[in-house]
Amino acid sequence: MDLALLRTFVTVHRAGSFTRAAALLGLSQPAVTSQIRTLERQLGRPLFLREARGVRPTSLGDELAHKMAPHVDALLEITESGLDEDGARHTLHLAGPPEFTALRVLPALTPLVGQGLAVRAAHGMADELFEGLAAGRHDLAITTTRPRGRLLTATPLCDEEHVLVGAPRWAARLGGAAVVRDKGVRSLEHLPVVEVHESLPLVSRYWTAVFDTKPLAAGTVVVPDLRAVLTCVIAGAGIGVLPRYLCGDALDTGEVVDLLDPPVPPLRTYFLVVRAGTLAHPHLARAHEWLLRAAVSW
Repeated sequence: MDLALLRTFVTVHRAGSFTRAAALLGLSQPAVTSQIRTLERQLGRPLFLREARGVRPTSLGDELAHKMAPHVDALLEITESGLDEDGARHTLHLAGPPEFTALRVLPALTPLVGQGLAVRAAHGMADELFEGLAAGRHDLAITTTRPRGRLLTATPLCDEEHVLVGAPRWAARLGGAAVVRDKGVRSLEHLPVVEVHESLPLVSRYWTAVFDTKPLAAGTVVVPDLRAVLTCVIAGAGIGVLPRYLCGDALDTGEVVDLLDPPVPPLRTYFLVVRAGTLAHPHLARAHEWLLRAAVSW
């Protein structure tokens, strides 16, 4: 079967539109339509249903795409690198929260770097990341906010658990998790708080989820990222709310203590966000799929 037909099929499936697929492939829309019709004739069944705003895959189209896409990507990568005299090196422009990117995402992508992928990482707030994606400055972003509209598409990546932590001396002063559980938020009101922003985003989320109220005190120490929050909490500057992946080692060694163990811990979801249709690029699709597989163990 013609590799060009398979590439067009995978691109249309990812783009959700003949028009967007044509732009990604550098073809005219009639050429894309003709290739899909040729493939449908060869298979004897329709692969897409035409709709007002694009196309929707049939059950056969979905099944074929999920089975076929990784193999088509691999063949295209081999073909393209073989035709490039310099041994084409693709660059992934990635953006996301600095801590999660450094501790989770970049280590997970290291095997792809060893296979020729170059990575450029940036960070910023969700609105900045969405703007960068839309403008083409980023290829893939990790955010804790799902974008609106049809230009960007988001796939849930993983959930992170938030933990209320403090140095052992603060835990001793409070009397332990049982006291905090019995007295509730009143037991914490007099303690200094370490956060990443004056608005106390993590503490406010935790207080709302666990205590059904907002924190009354302002941040005592405000630092630029969550790794600095952990350092300050370990040093005894105050209590803080941190994702478990970030403070897990410090909890295991006793440098910090979990001040409360709520029945339902607060969670935050991370999303992989891309521009619609860009997963037609094999190196981007491969990184996207690689991160989804890695996140299963996060």
